[in-house]
Amino acid sequence: MANRFEGKVVVVTGGSSGIGLAAAKAFLHEGARRVYVTGRNEQTLTTAVADLGPGATGIASDVAVLSDIERVVREIEGAGDLVDVVLANAGISEYSPFEATGEADFDRIFDINVKGMFFTVQKLLPVMRDGGSVVFTGSIVGNKGMADLSVYNASKAAVRSFARSWANDLKGRAIRVNTVSPGVTRTPIMENGLKFDQQAIDGFAAYLKEVSPIGRMGDPKEIAAALLFLASDEASYINGVELSVDGGFAQV
Repeated sequence: MANRFEGKVVVVTGGSSGIGLAAAKAFLHEGARRVYVTGRNEQTLTTAVADLGPGATGIASDVAVLSDIERVVREIEGAGDLVDVVLANAGISEYSPFEATGEADFDRIFDINVKGMFFTVQKLLPVMRDGGSVVFTGSIVGNKGMADLSVYNASKAAVRSFARSWANDLKGRAIRVNTVSPGVTRTPIMENGLKFDQQAIDGFAAYLKEVSPIGRMGDPKEIAAALLFLASDEASYINGVELSVDGGFAQV
């Protein structure tokens, strides 16, 4: 398993922190020749690429902006690469109480989580190898009705739907499309998106200890392991699925 991605070219959107960064590290560790990592924050992206090493190429890109996605495609074309794996991971999570959600709030979440994922994959298809793999980072909230997160919940339900549809749409090119739906995972999105302070994080951890079968939050490396499995040839007969990686939180 140490070289499942030997010589492969991978694109990881939202790869400068959290789950995306953990996955980028794992792809390189398992032999990927090149991992293209995208992110909106140039400083964070630069730090991540330095951490990842010479096999990583950082491209500042906002998935909500089509011209940014097209620039990613041009850079890949310019390097003469064909992509084996697309990990469409970029996304945001924000509280949006139903009565208080405005149009700008709605658009921000859907532009990144839904439109961004749609056009990322669409635009990358011409530089993707037949027989490749697309993996989405979804969320267990796509199957739940968590309060004050209705827009985020719906955006992740749309992501899950893309996997079903595109598994059919891309079967002529033998490109598999699957989704990993994490449960509560300790990433910077807690502070940056959900605006949790340490007290809130500790409180959530205490709650999970009581209600989740595994009794804790997930680590980005644990989610990355599932993402890499679905991207690899080990999952060659798996297509269109959603794999929940949540310690059983939404399963029992």
